[in-house]
Amino acid sequence: MSALTFGAGIWAFGQIVDRYATDGYGPSRKMTEMLDLAASVDGLECLDINVPFAEGVSKTSELAAALAERGLRARAITPHLYTREFVKGAFTNPDPAVRERAVERVHEAVAVARELGAGYVKFWPGQDGFDMPGQADYARLWDLTVAAIRELASAHPDVQFAIEYKAKEPRVRITLSDAARTLLAIEEAGQPNVGIVMDFGHSLLAGETPAEAVQLVHRRGRLVSVELNDNWRGWDDDLPVASVHLFETIEYLLAVRRIGWSAPVLLDQFPFREDPVRALSQSIATIRMLEQVCDRVDLDELRDAQERQDALRAQALLWAALGTARETP
Repeated sequence: MSALTFGAGIWAFGQIVDRYATDGYGPSRKMTEMLDLAASVDGLECLDINVPFAEGVSKTSELAAALAERGLRARAITPHLYTREFVKGAFTNPDPAVRERAVERVHEAVAVARELGAGYVKFWPGQDGFDMPGQADYARLWDLTVAAIRELASAHPDVQFAIEYKAKEPRVRITLSDAARTLLAIEEAGQPNVGIVMDFGHSLLAGETPAEAVQLVHRRGRLVSVELNDNWRGWDDDLPVASVHLFETIEYLLAVRRIGWSAPVLLDQFPFREDPVRALSQSIATIRMLEQVCDRVDLDELRDAQERQDALRAQALLWAALGTARETP
């Protein structure tokens, strides 16, 4: 049995806002309150933390001490490149001054990552894209995206960067929308220290098969982080693990085993209406239970069924493994 470790995005423990409940779901929380909640999730060891920090912490040294006090560590640093300031894009904004502010935000995140010992700095350029036909010069968007990635990665060759692709939201169409396009952008950027965050839900939203996509990214040597959550494929719902796609989650976990993944699995969840500690605790318990399922899959039989493309036999093997799993205490 593999022994996965777990992390989460710090945003899961903050106040969440959508376009209807603009007053937010749940109470507003300061950074230390969010860290307290994270520390109370059994099995949670590390966090993906935004820069600038949430209210209540102003210095990286303060955050480092707060993390240490709670037995947590920073796994990733994600600069805010998708807020109102970048409404027309971060790396692709038509205003060069705004593009420069986005670059400076990443430099700031790099400094934080170094001080906290984080494993990577994440690009999530959610505002880099377009909304309507005819609005944008697609080639120009692509060129600006690749140029920014190249500039930042070459400026910090000792830092690992990772792109989290997504099909839509906040832009109606995001430039780096799926695994293949993101791999192409990385190839054009030509920097060895750029990879991909494989978010299960974003892969579903992109119309991919997550287990296939994670192996493709790994095959190209660009897998930096593995994230789990769930959705209904039409939107990035960020639901608890396996709440909708049970077999796809099992298949993803089997793929993660196959490639020998040993770094933390991050939970990217937005518990709008649920208690965040319960929601993330349930996801970790679900993964641990599904790890037992994976232990019980007869891999030789499964490979034989796959060689013959015997879909019914493959499904029967997965059902058999599910039927003999026991719930984790």
